Amino acid sequence: MKVSVQSIHFDADRKLLELIQQKCDKLDHFYDQVIDANVRLRLDKDPIQGNKLAELVLQVPGAQLVASDQGKTFEGAFDNCTEQMRKQLVKYKEKQRP
Repeated sequence: MKVSVQSIHFDADRKLLELIQQKCDKLDHFYDQVIDANVRLRLDKDPIQGNKLAELVLQVPGAQLVASDQGKTFEGAFDNCTEQMRKQLVKYKEKQRP
């Protein structure tokens, strides 16, 4: 799966990019027809809830699935995004079955 990462207001390090690629590759186990993934990482100005925002957008045939989360670290926020996306993919796959 092709994964594009966009980091807004900061530069993502290689370790974070590798983690994102690994997590997105695992999503292929739940639905194998994912076309591509777009990840947006952004710093926000809300230190109380956490100022790290992660958004994951997957293109699948006939739909676009979106998951987002906010946390104190990008790793934690992206983990929550992938868990949300896993649930969406399973539900989408069940709807596609004849």
